[in-house]
Amino acid sequence: QVQLVESGGGLVQPGGSLRLSCVVSGLDFSPYAGNWYRQTPGNQRELVASIGGDESHYYEDFVEGRFTISRDNAKKMVYLEMNNLKPEDTATYYCNIHMDSGPVWGQGTQVTVSS
Repeated sequence: QVQLVESGGGLVQPGGSLRLSCVVSGLDFSPYAGNWYRQTPGNQRELVASIGGDESHYYEDFVEGRFTISRDNAKKMVYLEMNNLKPEDTATYYCNIHMDSGPVWGQGTQVTVSS
């Protein structure tokens, strides 16, 4: 069974930094893109960043160069380094991979940016 488990969320002041981690179990992760999404109450889940099996990167415009996605295939990990955090970054952040059988999601980790 494929499982994703996120960690690293928390409360941080505006301008601060957090590093989110996601561990993937139950499959060979290396061919798959690893994705980070986020969601706020009452809104749809939105893509934040993606890293391909070839380590190509994609970021949504709102990231504005503040976040860095990375992966370690040997450890089956996906990371999201977030710097210069803003209050509007407050959300639950989810790790995701898309398999032929459908998307797989972690349970989410809460990020709160507030003074």
